[in-house]
Parts: sequence; structure tokens; C-alpha cells
Amino acid sequence: MLKQMARFLDPPRPKAQIPAEKVDKEYKAMRLKVFLGAFLGYAAYYLVRKNLSLAAPDMINDGILDAGKVGLAMSAVSIAYAFSKFVMGSVSDRSDARKFLCVGLVLSAITMMAVGLIPFGPNTAVNTAIIFVLMLIVGWLSGFGWPPCGRIMAHWFSQNERSFKMSIWNVSHTIGSFSLGFLAIAGVSLAADLGVVQTWRGNFVFPAIIAMLIALFCWWAIRDTPESCGLPSVADWRGDHSGIKSKGAAGEKLPFKTLFVDYVLKNKLLWIVAISNVAVYMVRYGIGDWAPTYLQTKGIMTAAESKVAFSVHNIVGAVGTITCGWATSKIFKGRCAPMNVICMFLCAIGVLLYWMVGAGIIQAGPSAQKVLVYVALCMIGFFIYGPVALTGVQALNLVPKNAAGTAAGFVGLFGYLVGDAVCSKIVVGGIANGSSWDTAMLAVAIGALIGVGLCAILIPSEKNLARS
Repeated sequence: MLKQMARFLDPPRPKAQIPAEKVDKEYKAMRLKVFLGAFLGYAAYYLVRKNLSLAAPDMINDGILDAGKVGLAMSAVSIAYAFSKFVMGSVSDRSDARKFLCVGLVLSAITMMAVGLIPFGPNTAVNTAIIFVLMLIVGWLSGFGWPPCGRIMAHWFSQNERSFKMSIWNVSHTIGSFSLGFLAIAGVSLAADLGVVQTWRGNFVFPAIIAMLIALFCWWAIRDTPESCGLPSVADWRGDHSGIKSKGAAGEKLPFKTLFVDYVLKNKLLWIVAISNVAVYMVRYGIGDWAPTYLQTKGIMTAAESKVAFSVHNIVGAVGTITCGWATSKIFKGRCAPMNVICMFLCAIGVLLYWMVGAGIIQAGPSAQKVLVYVALCMIGFFIYGPVALTGVQALNLVPKNAAGTAAGFVGLFGYLVGDAVCSKIVVGGIANGSSWDTAMLAVAIGALIGVGLCAILIPSEKNLARS
């Protein structure tokens, strides 16, 4: 069975090249289709990832879950995803990107739909155990999303344009998260119209159906490599031969030892990117995930106001992602490290302002205090999401194309497991409980400043790679 699945996922072989006069037109059309497939496909993964967060209040009211156990069930997604992104990255490097992304998305949708269809009993402990297992599965299947998209971007877009294209693609997760809220509302409303008593089930079922429909579009749009479509490599087509050269032909399956040892474990620069990603994700989630709790605890904003501030922080982040990607491509010719240093430095200033307002170091009236918090959150959102996207680009640039998923997964493992789960959740939350929120936010600011130094280390190396 496993051998049959592996054969099914095998990357397609290169085809005979199409006539030269048709290459440009076909290349442009295929790049648009493939990009849209990767964009919508990755956005769809976010339609079947955070559904429990939206359904939890009603599930608690219906006696399905205990309030104290919801966090345990939710944590399963992050834990499984951190490891899956790394492991599945190496598998995706040996697989057809189209099949890999679509299979993972359909299985994720089926699993999330199961949560909305299971007839839960009155025992909240049993219900939590069932949902925890299903969320572990969803978290693992979520790891099927980023790696094939990284493979697509590496094969279809050359190095000196990749930072800008990937910054646009990286907005997909914001679109997905934003869309989930509205689809969940529609699902609950539809469940009520159909006479379903436990309308919270619509939070799981309706978004999952939409995700499956998007998977069909992705199957039509995505192709693994240009060579598998009878096109030349993107490096040849654009005349951009910068970056690390692949061992073997495009799409060739490399041994796991080559992927893990040669391209990851022995790659000192990739380790620096991974460690710098810890600082990036600590700031990203240390500010974003704790903002409503922090602002309400400090008495700066009401619950409703803090949610608006949280949304503004994320929307500004989408604009910042594209802007930083454009600047990296146009000003720094695809070199990510200089832009990361600028972004992390300005982000650190935003975090310090955020901390000083909350700690009362900057004295201001209630209205002025809220304005300053908005300024700080907009600064942080605008400048932190650039490095979030660009560290992924750096991972792709430091390895051959047929090791893109493994490298991205390795960097993602550090970001999600160490930066998010450990630093932003356990460390920041622990400091807030053991000391104060002021000290916790100062710790995030220090993390941002450390990130500036780590990002700066890569500037000389990127210059050398650009010359090679």
C-alpha cells in the first residue's frame, strides 16, 4: 500500500520540449495558473485548520467540551504541524507538487468534516480525547501545504524574482484565515436553516466542503515543474542562473541522506536562517496571539476594541509582506538578509513602543494611549510579516531546487515549535503569569533585537551567493 502511494506521488518525468516559438506564451500562461493554484491551495489549508477556535464557545455551551480542556485540544494542531512541516518537506521533494498538495488538502477537509459529523456523547473527557486525536491528524496533514508550494516557487520562479512573488503568495494564509470566519458564519446559518440543533457543526462542515472544491481547482491548475510540461527550466528561460545548483535533473528523487545530511544538517547558513526564524516567530505570535489578553488585562482596550486592533494588526501585515517582498526584489536584487535586518529593527522599535505604553513609561491619556497602541501594532504587523515570508525564501535560496521542501520544513520546524510553541506561548505566557505582562512584552522586544543580529549575519553570505 505504501509503495503504491509512493509511486502515485512520484514526480512526473520531463517531456520533450515544445517548439521554441511557443515557449514564451506557454510559460507565462502556466506560471499564472500554477501560482493561482499554489495561492488558493495554501489559503484553503487555513479553511480546515483553526475551525475549533471558532466552534469552541458553542461546544462548551452544549457540554461537548470543558472550558479547561479546549486549549489542550487546540494545541494538537500546532504540535503536529511543526514536525509535519519538516518531515513532509523531505517527502514533498520526492513527490509531484500537484498530487501532494491536493491529497493533503482533501484529507484535511475530510478529517475536519468528521469533527462536525461525529455524534459526541456527554463525557467531555472522551470528547476531548477524540477531538485531540483528530486535531493531531489535521495538524500533520497541514504539513502537506507549504512544502509543495515551496517546490512550485523554486521551480517556476527564478531566484532574483522569487522574493517578490513569494511575498504575494505568502498573503494566502491571511486570505484563508480571513475567509474562514465568514465561511464559518455561513456554515452555522446553513445548519440552522437545515434544522440542525447543534449549529456549531457548520463551523467544520461548510469550510471543509469549500476546501474540497478548491482542491479540484488546484488539480487543474498546478503542474510540478516546467520540464514536466515540455518547457525549459526557469533559470534558462529567464537567464537567471544564480543560486545553488541541483544534484541531478529537475524533479529527480534524491536520497533522504542527501536531503537531510548534505543539504540541511551540514548547511551552516540554513541553521542561521532557522535560528533567526525563532526570533521572527516569537515576535509574530508573542504579539499577535497575546494582544487581546494583554490589552484587556492592562485596561487599555475593551474586548471588542482589542479584537479590532488584532484584525488591523493582521491586515497591515498583509500589506507589509508584499511591500517588503517588492523592496527585496527591486532594491536588493533578491537578497533577503538586508531587508530582514531593516524590518526586524523597525519591528523592534514597534515592540518597544508597545511595551512602553503598556508599562506606563510613556504617559498618555486613554485616547492617546489607544492611538499609540495602534501605531505600535501597525508597525509590528507591517514589518514582522516581511521576515516571515523572506526566511522561507532564504531557505529555498540556500539549497538546490529538489531540496526546497526539506529546507523550508527545517526552518519552519524551528519557527513553529521553538519560536511559537515554546517562546511565544510557554515563555511569554510563563513570564506574564510569574512576573508581569510588562516583563513579558520586554522579553518579546529583546527577542526582536536578537533577531536583528541573527539576520545581519547572513548579509555577506548572500552577497557571495549572488556573485556565484
